[in-house]
Amino acid sequence: MEEEEEEAAPRRRQLPDSNARYRDRRFWDSRYQDEGAAPAEWFGGLERFREQLEAELSPGDRILVLGCGNSALSYNLFQLGYTDITSIDYSPICIASVQDRYAHCPGLHWAVMDARALTFVDGSFDVVLEKGTLDSMMVEETDPWNVSSEARMLLDQVLTEVSRVLRPGGRFISITFAQPHFRKRHYAQPAYGWSVRHTTYGSGFHYFIYVMRKGEELSPSDLALGQSLHLPPQTPPPVHYLQDPDSENFLSAIDL
Repeated sequence: MEEEEEEAAPRRRQLPDSNARYRDRRFWDSRYQDEGAAPAEWFGGLERFREQLEAELSPGDRILVLGCGNSALSYNLFQLGYTDITSIDYSPICIASVQDRYAHCPGLHWAVMDARALTFVDGSFDVVLEKGTLDSMMVEETDPWNVSSEARMLLDQVLTEVSRVLRPGGRFISITFAQPHFRKRHYAQPAYGWSVRHTTYGSGFHYFIYVMRKGEELSPSDLALGQSLHLPPQTPPPVHYLQDPDSENFLSAIDL
């Protein structure tokens, strides 16, 4: 895979004064204005999970990347031969920057769009991919056992849209630091019409890749896990949090 041209030493990442700012588009506009389109990766670049990801992709797939930011993921996939990739972000400054940076790649398409209200017609994509986007939407959640109704509604809005734009047999791939007993129950909802499985990558601190395949049924255990999301809150067992080496401070503050 061809590497991008070497960049000048990047400026220190702009960090918010509170985790809640990660849900504020003005924060991201300001950060992208400062950083430009120089690649910045959460959870590592493609080489860290290429084998697991490519196992889910096929030549000719129409791919949608949610919350692309200034990650090089879309470009790296293009370099591997996936030449029909649409990447969206709700920051117009971000999209203008990456659109200019990758103007030489005719198979890369960019759009300013909110993942909760996609403008694509039903069944537009073979693959929908997100890396850290859903995590950034849940930064204010401090109790992974009892997620707020607001956060559940937010995730449901996004996942409903993802299911809608996937064709039958399409795959939704979610890359996250969220452990299965916390995140999988959000994905394991019958209304989305997909199955759920996961794998991991990384050493020491593991990241998770969830793969949802539209048109397949949930297993009985996953169905039961999904139903648990709607039960009254219960007192959870103690949770031991791991320190995440990523420089983004919210990643080590919550575990969803």
